[in-house]
Amino acid sequence: MPKRHQTAAHLLLIATTLVWGATFTLVKSALADCSPLLFNLLRMALAFVGLAAVNYKSFRDLTRRDIYFGSLAGLFLGLGYQFQTAGLAHTTASKSAFLTGLIVIFVPLMSTLPVARHAHAARPTLPTYLGAVLAFFGLVFLTTPPNSGAALLSGLHLGEYLTLACAVAFAAHLLTLSQAAPHLNARRLGTLQIGFCTLTLLVTLPLGGHPIFITTPRLFVALGVTAILGTAAAFTAQSWAQQHLPASHTALIFTLEPVFACLTSFLFLHERLGPRAIVGAGLILAGILAAELVPPGAKTTIPITRVS
Repeated sequence: MPKRHQTAAHLLLIATTLVWGATFTLVKSALADCSPLLFNLLRMALAFVGLAAVNYKSFRDLTRRDIYFGSLAGLFLGLGYQFQTAGLAHTTASKSAFLTGLIVIFVPLMSTLPVARHAHAARPTLPTYLGAVLAFFGLVFLTTPPNSGAALLSGLHLGEYLTLACAVAFAAHLLTLSQAAPHLNARRLGTLQIGFCTLTLLVTLPLGGHPIFITTPRLFVALGVTAILGTAAAFTAQSWAQQHLPASHTALIFTLEPVFACLTSFLFLHERLGPRAIVGAGLILAGILAAELVPPGAKTTIPITRVS
């Protein structure tokens, strides 16, 4: 695998995560004018229309494999968004961020299952698990107030279970792309997954109750930015990047999202970063570096026993 492709994949995923983190405040303000599930649907629908208009030529030789992986990735992506949004209605934002961050643990754990990893993919290594643990504790420091660990881990209710389901769905989405990306055209895969995600969001829209939509400039700006940059460009870039990186590394890079959210809020909203947030950001960066220090072929792979 060319080194330049790996470097480009890392840079693309970091840029994607930067976009998601930077748009957090924009989306939060727009949700005052539009119900969350409807916002998700409109964002994905706009992104799909844009992607289909640009990539329609790539569908001339569409195969069953394309449809299978595109629909599976879109299903998991849509379920992840809906579980996360539904969970937020029944739990706190800190618990939601904390539990969603479990994706960094779920991906390497699920990667040990042969069914979740394509035939030529490297098994998770010890540094990958170490990086996942460091990044997870970094998320805890970054997204929770002091002395809240016991409260976060105790008393799981509906909101927490829905958010756990969200983390599993997002982990399954990453692993699906990891299987599909080496064999499928990135533009086609990116377009198909957004199309099937839109369909999933449409079918599950009634679960959010009566939709709210108030036409305001900030809502249209948020929809435009998140549809074009945060969805169409971001998920196409992810589809290509995962041709060159393992899913566990992708999950680690995505833990930078709250770091970028904190930095952009500091730069543009003048919100101060406390010592706890800085420690959390440092642990996340340390986790990513730990996972990247040892190449996939090194002899630190944890042995996996196959069950027939």
